[in-house]
Amino acid sequence: FQTRHSCYSLSCAPNVRLSSRHVALPSPSTIKPRSPSFPCSSLLPTKSAIKSDQKKKKTMSTEKPMEVVRNLDVPRYMGRWYEIASFPALFQPKKGENTRATYTLKEDGATVGVLNETWSDGKRSYIEGIAYKADPESDEAKLKVKFKVPPILPVFPVTGDYWVLYIDPDYQHALIGQPSRKYLWILSRTPHMEAEVYNELVQRAVDEGYDVSKLKKTPQADPAPEAEQGPEDKKGFWWIKSLFGR
Repeated sequence: FQTRHSCYSLSCAPNVRLSSRHVALPSPSTIKPRSPSFPCSSLLPTKSAIKSDQKKKKTMSTEKPMEVVRNLDVPRYMGRWYEIASFPALFQPKKGENTRATYTLKEDGATVGVLNETWSDGKRSYIEGIAYKADPESDEAKLKVKFKVPPILPVFPVTGDYWVLYIDPDYQHALIGQPSRKYLWILSRTPHMEAEVYNELVQRAVDEGYDVSKLKKTPQADPAPEAEQGPEDKKGFWWIKSLFGR
């Protein structure tokens, strides 16, 4: 690469005398390199330019539509799923362990019973609800999940989005998200997941525009506790205790 004013061109060499017979070239020691017409640092991106580019890429990734699973085999999806990692959510206890979900297909074949369980301070908490397709005519795995709170007096319906972003061919691992990208779950049929599989799901989340730095792994015991084991949080305030960071 050369600038428009080459440092060793005749045009920038001092003490040059031209005659009709010859050209007197100066000795190298008399030549003083000239500064280029622009600083070399201008060739490098500034910090603000880098941040702007990163922000642009992040905006583009979050604006693109998320890809969801199509033609989900709902009966095959039923059963127990263990939460391997998730984005922290207000409606889940911060100290929750052994968190899991159990899905049961209702008699109508279109509604799914939902049982969410977690253990906090050695006590089991749970909440029940239903799930159904947001658009019955669509082949996309975009579901709505509805719970009634508080659990001790279920009168207030609370509805959320449940999008199946990925599921492996054997229906053993799943990536669940929402259109807002505010929440994310990595689920498994077993309490533990191999690192290679976990990293693959994390990368899929990145490709869908999720900020995976917010992912938090969920402690899981092996074997997993059963509902009959240990005391139960009979107050049923799982949903409200989380609002106070408990």
